[in-house]
Amino acid sequence: MADQRRSPGPDNGPRRVERRRFLGYLLAAPTLAVAARIGGDLADPGTADAAIPAVPAPADIVDLGDALTLAAAPTSGLIAVQVNRDGTVSFALPRAEVGQGITTTIAMLIAEEMDLPLSKVHVSLADARPELLFNQLTGASNSVRSLYTPVRTAAAIARARLVETAARRWNVDAASLRVADGVIRSRTGRSATFGSLAEAAASTRTEEVSATLKDASDFTVVGTPQTRIDAYEAVTGAKQFTMDLQIPGAKPTMVCRPPTINGTVRHVRNMSAVKAMPGITDVVVISTGVAVRGETFGQCIDAVRALEVDWGPGTVDDESDDTVLEKLKAATLPMAVPPALTKTIDAEFVFAFASNSALETNCAIADVRPDRAEIWAGLKSPIVAQEEIAARLGLPIPAVKVHVVTGGGSFGRKLFGDAAIEAAEISQKIGKPVKLMWHRADDSRHGRTHPMSLSRVRVNYALGNVVSYEQRHTSVKTDFGHGLGEILTSVASRLPVGDVGFSQTVFLLSHGMPYNFGVTTQLLNEVPLKFHTASMRNVYSPNTVCARELVIDQLAAAMNRDPLEFRRSFFTQDRFRAVLDAVAEAGEWGRELPEGMAQGVAFHYEYKSASAVLVEIDCRPETVNRPIRNGVTGPRVTKAVMAVDVGLPINPRGLEAQMQGCINDGIALALTSSLHIDKGLPLEASWDNYFYTRQWNTPPEVKIIVLPETTGEPGGAGELGVASSLAAVACAYGRATGTMPTHFPINHGTLSFDPKPRVPPVPQSPVDGLSHTF
Repeated sequence: MADQRRSPGPDNGPRRVERRRFLGYLLAAPTLAVAARIGGDLADPGTADAAIPAVPAPADIVDLGDALTLAAAPTSGLIAVQVNRDGTVSFALPRAEVGQGITTTIAMLIAEEMDLPLSKVHVSLADARPELLFNQLTGASNSVRSLYTPVRTAAAIARARLVETAARRWNVDAASLRVADGVIRSRTGRSATFGSLAEAAASTRTEEVSATLKDASDFTVVGTPQTRIDAYEAVTGAKQFTMDLQIPGAKPTMVCRPPTINGTVRHVRNMSAVKAMPGITDVVVISTGVAVRGETFGQCIDAVRALEVDWGPGTVDDESDDTVLEKLKAATLPMAVPPALTKTIDAEFVFAFASNSALETNCAIADVRPDRAEIWAGLKSPIVAQEEIAARLGLPIPAVKVHVVTGGGSFGRKLFGDAAIEAAEISQKIGKPVKLMWHRADDSRHGRTHPMSLSRVRVNYALGNVVSYEQRHTSVKTDFGHGLGEILTSVASRLPVGDVGFSQTVFLLSHGMPYNFGVTTQLLNEVPLKFHTASMRNVYSPNTVCARELVIDQLAAAMNRDPLEFRRSFFTQDRFRAVLDAVAEAGEWGRELPEGMAQGVAFHYEYKSASAVLVEIDCRPETVNRPIRNGVTGPRVTKAVMAVDVGLPINPRGLEAQMQGCINDGIALALTSSLHIDKGLPLEASWDNYFYTRQWNTPPEVKIIVLPETTGEPGGAGELGVASSLAAVACAYGRATGTMPTHFPINHGTLSFDPKPRVPPVPQSPVDGLSHTF
């Protein structure tokens, strides 16, 4: 269970949102509809809570979440809360639900401001809405931050309008009325439900109005642990994902893909024979391979395996782990501060490619006609996907309707509409609706990856102080073609980074420095290799923070200081000390452990939120060498404690679940999960090959501590605990073994499976699954 802890606020005490009036609009509609007007209020996102000795990093002034919020503000007035005749309230969320629980969080905000039962708030996912411009991208832990005020404002205006309508009807002062559970009551005993007033409260024209938002001290829903509003549907199997949708005429479709990334089709030798196979309706060459459509996915798999294709070269055919690492080392930027009357620590860390594949394989449904198209897919950037599909099909954008479907996970994968674009191309070429599903081998080998990277750190220190901290992070280029670049361009004049390019802007806006480490510089350089890449949870932060926290452990050892106490003494804010103190107490920092076991601690701050993680790891031979079928076992994290300060926790239960996921992400990145690139293709071709944290590597003891409100506004939470978890495991491993790890994941050098063939591109469907169960 999540633990609510009392802690000191920021250096100058908690900052609360003043009860200011916010503007919005009554929209012309049959029943009451309200939108918020957000603009100048967010023009200055503020500065860091405390001064630091060196010049603040750009992220300490305006971070990536601030930039996304600024870009979203001009169209926030187009996001509306709708009151229905049955007393429910509907909201079409312009963000993607991919398991993070955002629909529940937004429903809580609406229920709070309207004094409505949570069960009466219905949140759906909005179709692609081009008029929202930069206000329909899900990423950078920004959804709640950017929607917090607009959604509350729209809900508060709706409540006020309903109260005013009742007051006019009863000829009483609106201030005399009370609202509870969606019912308005007068002192004389009269009552009216929201639904009974919805039509009377509606506006026949759009007009500007205002409303006062609740003070945090009056919250009764926000800040309370709530079960997800879609929990029952999820556990009963009633929840609808893309592959569950029954679209008329849409038949199973799969793609035969090349043996190297971005390979091309030269010739299909047996297309007619494959088309004659049982159940197969269509076989067609597309830009990414050869598509087959059939009555069942099993028949599609058989057809894909039977295809005989002459393939052209791909874009990275000569690349493997070693060649990529050579290019990263050659491209690393030099350090700027030489050792001068100081002691120095130089360190280098390598992070392998990691898969962006989610539990739900890449999939989409498309129905393309000569003059229009309709698409269904889990998309975190649906406006960009709509634009790309329209361009691919040669249709005007309004002719392409894109429905956003709940996704079964993302890891940043669903920022790209690869499957939706591919499905649209197939449907157009064969003239029929398709239900496209990528095979798990497609996901692993041709899906998006978190790029391989190298991070070098130099620290100069003297007389118990850190004089300078330099980090040079070199990565295979991350693809930001999902719309983030356009967003940053739209607010470029208000960003403290200058003209440094999209990737460097993202890097600088997501990398602050929570420690007083003197002259600090953190720079990114990227190598433009043509892999399929994407930002996977924190983008660059897991790797850069892991490198930093490992070096901090080395600094503490060199100065003969306790690693936790060392961090406390160099923190720039009391908020940071509070989360570290919380895990130290709950995790019993410093307790005696057997030889070969150790504790590790790490800290991360981003998007106005802070997290600290304490883990215990078992590196004893009997644990490392324990038999696990088809896997490299390695060390095991036996205990994990995380404390988080997100400014204002809206749903502590949902936050706890997110942080549990972050812990398992961090363990995987530290110990087990990676892609082995060999001659232009990952060797991994299934979840069996890719070792995300399994049951046998999950800590038996996990505790999440959610600190109470400190700033009065929500910070980012979706990715908050990944970097600190990875770093804590790495630090624990270093202390347990006596050797600082420098290559991640730690077991990457051992291949624990026999790679599946490249041709055919997918393995045969198993017929003996029960014999492989535990």
